[in-house]
Amino acid sequence: MRIHIGESDRWQSKPLYQAIVELFRHEGFSGVTVLRGVGGYGSSSRGRGLYHTTNILRLSQDLPIVIEVVEYSERIEKILPRLDEMVAGGLITLEKVRVILYRSAK
Repeated sequence: MRIHIGESDRWQSKPLYQAIVELFRHEGFSGVTVLRGVGGYGSSSRGRGLYHTTNILRLSQDLPIVIEVVEYSERIEKILPRLDEMVAGGLITLEKVRVILYRSAK
């Protein structure tokens, strides 16, 4: 699953990406990765020329955030209603994956 949101998005006074990671941790998901984009635009910016970027001359406070989760489909399906409640604007996609390796570096 990939969740595309903005860095400035919030849930109950905390950054939305942080709240989502905490939700996954609470639900016992195997792992989550949060990626901060260097630029991009979404549905709220389309046609209005708003391109969020890390360009030093125009440093954006709302860079794209992508949260990636690889988990069993049943667990993801179960949590989708909660994500629908939390994500006011953004994009959530589901993809099938084939895990080749998953182990601790110990």
